[in-house]
Amino acid sequence: MTLMKNFTVQQAFAALVLTATVAIAPAATAAETKSVENIQTTRLEFLDNQSKSVENIQKLRLEHLDTQSKSVENIQKLRLEHLDTQSKSVENIQKLRLEHLDTQSKNVENIQKTRLEFLENQTKSMRQA
Repeated sequence: MTLMKNFTVQQAFAALVLTATVAIAPAATAAETKSVENIQTTRLEFLDNQSKSVENIQKLRLEHLDTQSKSVENIQKLRLEHLDTQSKSVENIQKLRLEHLDTQSKNVENIQKTRLEFLENQTKSMRQA
């Protein structure tokens, strides 16, 4: 109390406030630290959710691209099969045309042979007569 006699009321009040501040500061710092930790946890959860969302979007994009690639491959396969079928059809048509022309040529040869034989026979008949 002897120390208090030398202090004015304002100085005593200031000392009391300073003492209270020093006493409260660790609790405030602890609360502030807890608050910062909560904010950081919330931010990390948010970033984690964003990362998962991005991963899901990327996965869906890759699946879509894979599906598109398979579709394009199937379309190309069908086009090649169609072209192969057309080529075989054209080959068959050409083969049939050649066979027809060959048959016609043989028929013409047979007709020519028959005409020549007829003319030879006529010539032999005229010589004998």
